[in-house]
Amino acid sequence: MGSHNKYKSCLVTIVSSTIDVERNILEFAVQMTCDSCAEKVRAALEGKPGVQSVKIDVGKEEVLVESALTSHEVQDLIESTGRRAVLKGIGGTELDLGAAVAMMGGTGPVQGVVRFLQLSEERCLIDGTIDGLEPGTHGLHVHTLGDLTQDCQSCGEHYNPYGRQHGAPQDPDRHVGDLGNIVAGPDGRASFRLEDPELKVWDVIGRSLVVDAGEDDLGRGAHPLSKLTGNSGQRLACGIIARAAGLFQNAKQICACDGVTLWEERDRPLAGTGRRKTTTETPAAHL
Repeated sequence: MGSHNKYKSCLVTIVSSTIDVERNILEFAVQMTCDSCAEKVRAALEGKPGVQSVKIDVGKEEVLVESALTSHEVQDLIESTGRRAVLKGIGGTELDLGAAVAMMGGTGPVQGVVRFLQLSEERCLIDGTIDGLEPGTHGLHVHTLGDLTQDCQSCGEHYNPYGRQHGAPQDPDRHVGDLGNIVAGPDGRASFRLEDPELKVWDVIGRSLVVDAGEDDLGRGAHPLSKLTGNSGQRLACGIIARAAGLFQNAKQICACDGVTLWEERDRPLAGTGRRKTTTETPAAHL
């Protein structure tokens, strides 16, 4: 809390057109060596719709952004200056209630990273980027088990502790794990920022996140699976939801399961084959 309050006190507020949208704070490591580098990064961020405030520390190669944009959108703005950026931590603008991350992968080309941040008792932010999808709409769900022994088939059913039927995220009668749909563009990438009133980070750590081949009908369809799964088809990729770094908690690495350092992470796939560090030279991360 001390570091967080110190950060809040030194932010310079920039008026944003999205002031009514819930914001979070993103902590990036950015390769900067001089004040002119920092000014270019600042110019790329300040005044952009969805960006509320920016703080840059050249000595620490650190950029803190309070924003309603997805982490990938903010990273793209920073990297438009020609400098590499890696997300180190994510936090809310108030209390730190917990963060988690799922590294998505499977037997096919679909891979990605999805982060969870508990903004309040009633709001969980889900911020992610998933690549390799067919263009269009895909169901996204938290499943009961963090078991990948049979790839995504062993993740169990949708996380449903109250025994409800399947529904849309805004429905009062829904699985807690029902996160609705994400949309992949023509390039196969889905970059999304969702807020959910049912999900709690502390309840889903150790469970799994799954993205499906088809659209979730949100329980409105005539198919027998509509009220069970949304009839969203094959499970394409999944990842165990693990505790993750909040603000100022990630000194060197991204994820304990990889052993991947910051700049290695930037140059490797989001998840899956080719990401994991195979040597023992780098110690495990402290998340």
